[in-house]
Amino acid sequence: MKDIFKHYKLPIIFGVVGLILAILLVSIGFFKTLLIVLLTGLGTALGYYLEQTNLLDDFFSRRNN
Repeated sequence: MKDIFKHYKLPIIFGVVGLILAILLVSIGFFKTLLIVLLTGLGTALGYYLEQTNLLDDFFSRRNN
């Protein structure tokens, strides 16, 4: 089972993402799904930026001292 997942990792991940998007499109509609995707992308980009710059680590280390 682990060998199958290692070999087909990306197709499995994108298949699950496609399934989730299809369910969202059918259940809540196009524009609400688009808003969810955009806000998720924005949150991911913000989290990546904060991780790379260590802004939160600096903020919390100053606050605890």
